[in-house]
Amino acid sequence: MKRYTDLAQVPAGFGPTVVTIGNFDGVHIGHQKVLSTLAETAQHHGLTSVAVSFDPHPAVVHNPAGHHVEIMDQDSRQRIMDSLGIDVYLLLHYNLDFAAQSPDEFVHRTFVEALNARYVVIGDDVRFGAGNSGDLNTMKELGQQYGFDVIVVEDLLADGTHRCSSTGIRSLLTEGKVAQAAEILGRNHFMHGEVVHGAARGRELGFPTANMDADSTGLVPADGVYAGWLTDEAGTRHPVAISVGTNPTFEGITCRQVEAHVIGRPQEAVEAFDLYGQHITLEFVDYLRGMVAYTGVEALIEQMNLDVARASEVLGV
Repeated sequence: MKRYTDLAQVPAGFGPTVVTIGNFDGVHIGHQKVLSTLAETAQHHGLTSVAVSFDPHPAVVHNPAGHHVEIMDQDSRQRIMDSLGIDVYLLLHYNLDFAAQSPDEFVHRTFVEALNARYVVIGDDVRFGAGNSGDLNTMKELGQQYGFDVIVVEDLLADGTHRCSSTGIRSLLTEGKVAQAAEILGRNHFMHGEVVHGAARGRELGFPTANMDADSTGLVPADGVYAGWLTDEAGTRHPVAISVGTNPTFEGITCRQVEAHVIGRPQEAVEAFDLYGQHITLEFVDYLRGMVAYTGVEALIEQMNLDVARASEVLGV
């Protein structure tokens, strides 16, 4: 799958294509329905499929004082799109000048001149152009004007009532509802990053952990303990109990940490099982409990044993 980050990178005479547009944060099941339709249409007509998106997210540009956290990074989105059969990811730099384009200007410059679009696949809630003034009817009118057909993908409902949305997924994750978020994502929510050295308290307590670097990608869910999976650089998937938070039992920890204890690894093999420096993927399967400050290490160890047992039960290991 190719990625272009500027219209100038698109080769002259590119296409003809089938195009869609969106932010695709999380690439949830609603996005997947649109992208699958995009890939199938392109394959049927012998055309190139192109997903057009924006970086940074428009919410960051229009409300820089706000707190917008994305579900996943662009590389993760591209990997999922690639698995769905999309040929090209056109990731355009978004700023106020770009946002000032009228719907006609944006479509003509991007879809018509650069991509030679024959079909445009969109959801019925599409908005585009300055002030989000363009909608489905606008796209259909522009299609008639510029010679492309519009294929509308109806909303996919997450629970029969509410439409799938990245905003809804972010809300669920910040509440720790990772299992409910997975239903809309179509997969477990995950983080990706490097394992770094921590304070080694888990190892001292008999529960060594893989600590995620502060620069790891993926939205950090609510503080608490989770059951999940860790995939190492060799592609091996390990069952884990995951802790998110500041570990209130110990003083002096002020920043949030994400750390995972691999379940079922014999104590004598812990030293040989070295994840430090590896880039891992951490999946969140289910929320087990909130963070609690325990009075004494013995109470904490007892609870950690219960957490591992519960995580094992949830994961079926």
